[in-house]
Amino acid sequence: MSRVGDVRARVEALVPALAGRMQNAAQFAQLVDNNRLPQVTPAGFALPGAMVGGDADVAAGMFRQAVDETVIIVLVVRGARDATGAGAADEIAPLVSAIIHAVAGWSPVDAPGVFVLGRAELVGGQDAALVYQIDFTLSDQLRIVP
Repeated sequence: MSRVGDVRARVEALVPALAGRMQNAAQFAQLVDNNRLPQVTPAGFALPGAMVGGDADVAAGMFRQAVDETVIIVLVVRGARDATGAGAADEIAPLVSAIIHAVAGWSPVDAPGVFVLGRAELVGGQDAALVYQIDFTLSDQLRIVP
């Protein structure tokens, strides 16, 4: 049911600066474990977020439940103009906007809802790089035939 791969592919397809630069949760975890950030930026990571179940019902032998699934994009940008990272703030804003425009309002083919922006915020910085997190939520539905 995870939509992480769908979102990663969409961002790579619609945000040219991130084409071939979107990675997954395992690669992100490795960077965190080593307390490092990518050397080549911009770099993006598509991660699974919270999944929250809603109302459920059973009808005609089928179990259905509303589910909100969150997909997180972590964006890392280094300032190209100087080693202090001061230019990263100017470079990150258009990328954040492009990612939001690529995902918000979009629906995977088999989903009943569309992705909505949940939250977007600067979450840190290190070694002249800024780290920005963007959360998207999709209203979906579990359909299980017991």
